Amino acid sequence: MNRNIRPGVDRAIAPAAGVTRQGQPLSYSRAPAPDLAPWIGRFYVTVVDAPANYALQCGLLADTACIRVQLRGAWTAQTRDGPCALGRAALVFGPNSKRMAVGVTGSFTSVGAVVRPGAGYALTRLPEADLADRFTTIDRLGLDPARWLDMFDPAATPEAWCQAMEQELRAMINWRGAPEPDPVTARFEAAALANPSIGVAEFAAQCGIEQRRLERIVRRDFGLTPKQVLRRARALDMASHLRGVADDAEAETLALRYYDQSHLIREFTAMFGMSPRQFVDLAQPLMTLSLETRQARRLETTERIAPGGIRPWQ
Repeated sequence: MNRNIRPGVDRAIAPAAGVTRQGQPLSYSRAPAPDLAPWIGRFYVTVVDAPANYALQCGLLADTACIRVQLRGAWTAQTRDGPCALGRAALVFGPNSKRMAVGVTGSFTSVGAVVRPGAGYALTRLPEADLADRFTTIDRLGLDPARWLDMFDPAATPEAWCQAMEQELRAMINWRGAPEPDPVTARFEAAALANPSIGVAEFAAQCGIEQRRLERIVRRDFGLTPKQVLRRARALDMASHLRGVADDAEAETLALRYYDQSHLIREFTAMFGMSPRQFVDLAQPLMTLSLETRQARRLETTERIAPGGIRPWQ
Protein backbone atom coordinates (compact mmCIF):
# COMPACT_ATOMS: atom_id res chain seq x y z
CA MET A 1 0.00 0.00 0.00
CA ASN A 2 1.20 3.49 -0.83
CA ARG A 3 2.54 5.08 2.36
CA ASN A 4 2.99 8.49 0.70
CA ILE A 5 -0.66 9.37 0.22
CA ARG A 6 -1.30 13.14 0.22
CA PRO A 7 -5.04 13.66 0.76
CA GLY A 8 -6.78 16.80 -0.40
CA VAL A 9 -6.74 19.73 2.04
CA ASP A 10 -9.35 22.48 2.48
CA ARG A 11 -7.20 25.57 3.04
CA ALA A 12 -10.16 27.90 3.52
CA ILE A 13 -10.79 26.70 7.07
CA ALA A 14 -8.75 27.23 10.25
CA PRO A 15 -9.20 24.56 12.96
CA ALA A 16 -8.43 25.81 16.47
CA ALA A 17 -6.82 22.49 17.45
CA GLY A 18 -4.36 22.66 14.56
CA VAL A 19 -3.64 20.22 11.76
CA THR A 20 -1.81 16.95 11.17
CA ARG A 21 1.59 16.70 9.48
CA GLN A 22 -0.28 16.45 6.17
CA GLY A 23 -2.49 19.46 6.87
CA GLN A 24 -5.65 17.62 7.90
CA PRO A 25 -7.83 19.31 10.57
CA LEU A 26 -7.83 18.17 14.20
CA SER A 27 -10.29 18.29 17.07
CA TYR A 28 -9.55 18.21 20.78
CA SER A 29 -10.63 14.77 21.99
CA ARG A 30 -10.01 12.44 24.88
CA ALA A 31 -11.27 9.31 26.60
CA PRO A 32 -13.92 9.66 29.33
CA ALA A 33 -13.30 9.27 33.04
CA PRO A 34 -13.19 5.56 33.99
CA ASP A 35 -16.57 5.60 35.71
CA LEU A 36 -18.23 6.72 32.46
CA ALA A 37 -16.31 4.38 30.15
CA PRO A 38 -18.99 1.65 29.98
CA TRP A 39 -21.42 4.12 28.37
CA ILE A 40 -19.27 6.85 26.76
CA GLY A 41 -16.46 6.21 24.28
CA ARG A 42 -14.92 9.65 23.86
CA PHE A 43 -15.43 13.41 24.16
CA TYR A 44 -14.54 15.87 21.42
CA VAL A 45 -14.50 19.63 20.82
CA THR A 46 -14.25 20.98 17.26
CA VAL A 47 -13.81 24.70 16.66
CA VAL A 48 -13.22 25.79 13.06
CA ASP A 49 -13.18 29.30 11.61
CA ALA A 50 -14.18 29.87 7.99
CA PRO A 51 -15.28 32.77 5.77
CA ALA A 52 -18.81 33.90 6.62
CA ASN A 53 -20.48 32.53 3.50
CA TYR A 54 -18.15 29.61 2.90
CA ALA A 55 -20.28 26.51 2.17
CA LEU A 56 -18.56 23.26 3.03
CA GLN A 57 -20.11 20.11 1.53
CA CYS A 58 -18.85 16.90 3.04
CA GLY A 59 -20.11 13.78 4.80
CA LEU A 60 -19.92 11.58 7.88
CA LEU A 61 -19.81 7.85 8.45
CA ALA A 62 -20.02 7.13 12.18
CA ASP A 63 -19.88 3.68 13.75
CA THR A 64 -21.55 4.79 17.00
CA ALA A 65 -24.30 7.07 18.14
CA CYS A 66 -23.00 10.48 19.16
CA ILE A 67 -24.32 13.40 21.16
CA ARG A 68 -23.55 16.42 18.97
CA VAL A 69 -24.11 19.94 20.24
CA GLN A 70 -23.86 22.35 17.32
CA LEU A 71 -23.03 25.78 18.78
CA ARG A 72 -22.10 27.58 15.55
CA GLY A 73 -22.72 27.06 11.86
CA ALA A 74 -25.67 26.57 9.54
CA TRP A 75 -25.82 22.81 9.04
CA THR A 76 -27.53 20.49 6.56
CA ALA A 77 -27.77 16.69 6.64
CA GLN A 78 -29.24 14.07 4.31
CA THR A 79 -30.80 11.56 6.72
CA ARG A 80 -32.88 8.43 6.29
CA ASP A 81 -35.93 10.69 6.75
CA GLY A 82 -34.82 13.17 4.08
CA PRO A 83 -32.86 16.45 4.03
CA CYS A 84 -32.69 18.52 7.24
CA ALA A 85 -31.47 22.05 7.99
CA LEU A 86 -30.00 22.79 11.44
CA GLY A 87 -28.81 25.76 13.44
CA ARG A 88 -27.88 25.71 17.12
CA ALA A 89 -29.09 22.34 18.38
CA ALA A 90 -28.35 19.59 20.88
CA LEU A 91 -28.87 16.27 19.12
CA VAL A 92 -28.06 12.60 19.24
CA PHE A 93 -27.03 11.18 15.88
CA GLY A 94 -27.32 7.46 15.29
CA PRO A 95 -24.67 5.30 13.62
CA ASN A 96 -24.44 5.28 9.84
CA SER A 97 -24.81 2.33 7.50
CA LYS A 98 -23.10 4.38 4.77
CA ARG A 99 -21.84 7.93 4.20
CA MET A 100 -24.33 10.61 5.24
CA ALA A 101 -24.04 13.85 3.25
CA VAL A 102 -23.46 16.76 5.64
CA GLY A 103 -22.74 20.42 4.98
CA VAL A 104 -22.07 23.57 6.98
CA THR A 105 -21.87 27.24 6.08
CA GLY A 106 -19.53 29.63 7.87
CA SER A 107 -17.50 29.03 11.03
CA PHE A 108 -18.63 26.12 13.17
CA THR A 109 -18.28 24.79 16.68
CA SER A 110 -19.39 21.29 17.61
CA VAL A 111 -18.92 19.49 20.91
CA GLY A 112 -19.99 16.00 21.72
CA ALA A 113 -19.74 12.61 23.30
CA VAL A 114 -19.45 9.26 21.56
CA VAL A 115 -22.18 6.98 22.90
CA ARG A 116 -20.95 3.40 23.03
CA PRO A 117 -23.06 0.68 21.38
CA GLY A 118 -25.79 -0.53 23.69
CA ALA A 119 -25.59 2.50 25.98
CA GLY A 120 -28.74 4.06 24.54
CA TYR A 121 -30.64 0.84 25.12
CA ALA A 122 -29.23 0.43 28.64
CA LEU A 123 -30.17 4.02 29.53
CA THR A 124 -33.54 4.46 27.83
CA ARG A 125 -34.43 1.19 26.07
CA LEU A 126 -33.81 3.01 22.78
CA PRO A 127 -32.68 0.45 20.16
CA GLU A 128 -29.82 1.67 17.99
CA ALA A 129 -31.70 0.52 14.90
CA ASP A 130 -34.26 3.28 15.53
CA LEU A 131 -31.49 5.89 15.22
CA ALA A 132 -29.45 4.46 12.35
CA ASP A 133 -28.87 7.09 9.62
CA ARG A 134 -30.97 9.71 11.43
CA PHE A 135 -30.92 11.92 14.52
CA THR A 136 -33.18 13.16 17.28
CA THR A 137 -33.00 15.65 20.15
CA ILE A 138 -31.01 14.64 23.22
CA ASP A 139 -34.08 14.51 25.44
CA ARG A 140 -34.48 10.97 24.04
CA LEU A 141 -31.48 10.14 26.23
CA GLY A 142 -32.93 11.94 29.24
CA LEU A 143 -30.83 15.10 28.74
CA ASP A 144 -32.04 18.71 28.68
CA PRO A 145 -31.33 20.30 25.25
CA ALA A 146 -31.58 23.87 26.58
CA ARG A 147 -29.08 23.18 29.34
CA TRP A 148 -26.60 21.59 26.94
CA LEU A 149 -26.82 24.56 24.60
CA ASP A 150 -26.08 27.01 27.41
CA MET A 151 -23.51 25.20 29.56
CA PHE A 152 -20.39 25.85 27.44
CA ASP A 153 -18.65 29.06 28.52
CA PRO A 154 -17.16 30.61 25.34
CA ALA A 155 -14.10 31.70 27.35
CA ALA A 156 -13.43 28.22 28.74
CA THR A 157 -10.99 25.66 27.37
CA PRO A 158 -11.95 22.56 25.39
CA GLU A 159 -10.98 20.48 28.42
CA ALA A 160 -13.38 22.47 30.61
CA TRP A 161 -16.13 21.77 28.08
CA CYS A 162 -15.35 18.04 28.21
CA GLN A 163 -15.53 18.14 32.00
CA ALA A 164 -18.91 19.88 31.80
CA MET A 165 -20.21 17.08 29.57
CA GLU A 166 -18.83 14.46 31.94
CA GLN A 167 -20.59 16.07 34.88
CA GLU A 168 -23.96 16.14 33.12
CA LEU A 169 -23.70 12.57 31.85
CA ARG A 170 -22.53 11.25 35.22
CA ALA A 171 -25.50 12.86 36.94
CA MET A 172 -27.94 11.39 34.41
CA ILE A 173 -26.46 7.88 34.58
CA ASN A 174 -26.36 7.88 38.37
CA TRP A 175 -29.91 9.23 38.61
CA ARG A 176 -31.20 6.50 36.33
CA GLY A 177 -29.17 3.78 38.00
CA ALA A 178 -28.49 2.55 34.50
CA PRO A 179 -26.97 -0.89 33.94
CA GLU A 180 -23.91 -1.26 31.76
CA PRO A 181 -24.45 -2.31 28.13
CA ASP A 182 -24.67 -6.02 27.36
CA PRO A 183 -21.23 -7.70 27.82
CA VAL A 184 -21.63 -9.35 24.40
CA THR A 185 -22.06 -5.89 22.88
CA ALA A 186 -18.91 -4.62 24.58
CA ARG A 187 -16.92 -7.62 23.33
CA PHE A 188 -18.20 -7.22 19.79
CA GLU A 189 -17.35 -3.51 19.82
CA ALA A 190 -13.80 -4.39 20.93
CA ALA A 191 -13.53 -6.98 18.16
CA ALA A 192 -14.67 -4.47 15.53
CA LEU A 193 -11.94 -2.08 16.66
CA ALA A 194 -9.16 -4.66 17.00
CA ASN A 195 -9.90 -7.36 14.42
CA PRO A 196 -12.86 -6.65 12.11
CA SER A 197 -11.82 -9.58 9.90
CA ILE A 198 -13.10 -12.05 12.49
CA GLY A 199 -15.93 -14.30 11.32
CA VAL A 200 -19.35 -13.87 12.92
CA ALA A 201 -19.66 -17.59 13.69
CA GLU A 202 -16.16 -17.61 15.19
CA PHE A 203 -16.99 -14.66 17.44
CA ALA A 204 -20.24 -16.26 18.60
CA ALA A 205 -18.34 -19.43 19.47
CA GLN A 206 -15.77 -17.43 21.45
CA CYS A 207 -18.63 -15.87 23.45
CA GLY A 208 -20.34 -19.22 23.95
CA ILE A 209 -23.65 -18.07 22.46
CA GLU A 210 -25.72 -19.05 19.44
CA GLN A 211 -25.13 -17.00 16.33
CA ARG A 212 -28.82 -16.05 16.14
CA ARG A 213 -28.65 -14.56 19.63
CA LEU A 214 -25.53 -12.62 18.69
CA GLU A 215 -27.29 -11.24 15.62
CA ARG A 216 -30.28 -10.07 17.72
CA ILE A 217 -28.03 -8.32 20.26
CA VAL A 218 -25.87 -6.64 17.61
CA ARG A 219 -28.87 -5.50 15.58
CA ARG A 220 -30.39 -3.93 18.71
CA ASP A 221 -27.19 -2.27 19.99
CA PHE A 222 -25.38 -1.38 16.74
CA GLY A 223 -28.32 -0.82 14.42
CA LEU A 224 -26.82 -3.18 11.81
CA THR A 225 -26.13 -6.89 11.38
CA PRO A 226 -22.81 -8.26 12.68
CA LYS A 227 -21.45 -8.61 9.13
CA GLN A 228 -22.37 -5.02 8.34
CA VAL A 229 -20.68 -3.75 11.52
CA LEU A 230 -17.44 -5.56 10.69
CA ARG A 231 -17.56 -4.49 7.06
CA ARG A 232 -18.02 -0.88 8.12
CA ALA A 233 -15.14 -1.12 10.61
CA ARG A 234 -12.79 -2.35 7.88
CA ALA A 235 -13.87 0.50 5.60
CA LEU A 236 -13.44 3.12 8.34
CA ASP A 237 -9.92 1.94 9.11
CA MET A 238 -9.03 2.09 5.43
CA ALA A 239 -10.62 5.53 5.09
CA SER A 240 -8.54 6.77 8.04
CA HIS A 241 -5.39 5.56 6.31
CA LEU A 242 -6.37 7.28 3.08
CA ARG A 243 -7.01 10.57 4.93
CA GLY A 244 -3.66 10.37 6.74
CA VAL A 245 -5.11 9.88 10.24
CA ALA A 246 -4.03 6.31 10.92
CA ASP A 247 -0.92 4.48 12.06
CA ASP A 248 1.16 3.85 8.92
CA ALA A 249 2.63 0.78 10.59
CA GLU A 250 -0.77 -0.88 10.05
CA ALA A 251 -0.96 -0.10 6.33
CA GLU A 252 -0.22 -3.61 5.08
CA THR A 253 -2.51 -5.20 7.66
CA LEU A 254 -5.39 -2.98 6.57
CA ALA A 255 -4.83 -3.88 2.91
CA LEU A 256 -4.79 -7.62 3.67
CA ARG A 257 -8.32 -7.41 5.04
CA TYR A 258 -9.44 -7.30 1.38
CA TYR A 259 -8.99 -10.12 -1.12
CA ASP A 260 -7.60 -7.82 -3.81
CA GLN A 261 -7.77 -4.27 -5.14
CA SER A 262 -11.12 -4.79 -6.85
CA HIS A 263 -12.61 -6.08 -3.58
CA LEU A 264 -11.33 -2.99 -1.76
CA ILE A 265 -12.71 -0.62 -4.41
CA ARG A 266 -16.11 -2.36 -4.44
CA GLU A 267 -16.49 -2.42 -0.63
CA PHE A 268 -15.17 1.10 -0.16
CA THR A 269 -17.39 2.59 -2.85
CA ALA A 270 -20.47 0.93 -1.36
CA MET A 271 -19.74 2.62 1.99
CA PHE A 272 -18.53 6.05 0.90
CA GLY A 273 -20.17 6.57 -2.48
CA MET A 274 -16.81 7.15 -4.17
CA SER A 275 -13.67 5.22 -5.03
CA PRO A 276 -10.61 5.25 -2.75
CA ARG A 277 -8.81 7.47 -5.28
CA GLN A 278 -11.64 10.00 -5.26
CA PHE A 279 -11.74 9.82 -1.47
CA VAL A 280 -8.07 10.78 -1.32
CA ASP A 281 -8.29 13.62 -3.83
CA LEU A 282 -11.36 15.33 -2.35
CA ALA A 283 -10.86 17.67 0.62
CA GLN A 284 -13.14 16.30 3.34
CA PRO A 285 -12.59 18.11 6.63
CA LEU A 286 -15.77 16.95 8.41
CA MET A 287 -15.18 13.32 7.48
CA THR A 288 -11.52 13.57 8.44
CA LEU A 289 -12.29 15.10 11.84
CA SER A 290 -14.68 12.23 12.59
CA LEU A 291 -12.22 9.58 11.39
CA GLU A 292 -9.38 11.09 13.42
CA THR A 293 -11.41 11.02 16.64
CA ARG A 294 -12.36 7.39 16.00
CA GLN A 295 -8.78 6.35 15.25
CA ALA A 296 -7.50 8.04 18.40
CA ARG A 297 -10.04 6.07 20.40
CA ARG A 298 -9.23 2.85 18.51
CA LEU A 299 -5.48 3.10 19.07
CA GLU A 300 -5.96 3.84 22.78
CA THR A 301 -8.52 1.04 23.19
CA THR A 302 -6.25 -1.50 21.50
CA GLU A 303 -3.26 -0.16 23.49
CA ARG A 304 -1.28 0.85 20.43
CA ILE A 305 -0.80 4.24 22.10
CA ALA A 306 -1.16 5.35 25.71
CA PRO A 307 -4.29 7.29 26.70
CA GLY A 308 -3.71 10.90 25.71
CA GLY A 309 -0.45 9.96 23.99
CA ILE A 310 0.95 11.45 20.79
CA ARG A 311 -0.91 10.03 17.80
CA PRO A 312 1.14 8.80 14.82
CA TRP A 313 -0.26 11.45 12.48
CA GLN A 314 0.38 14.44 14.72
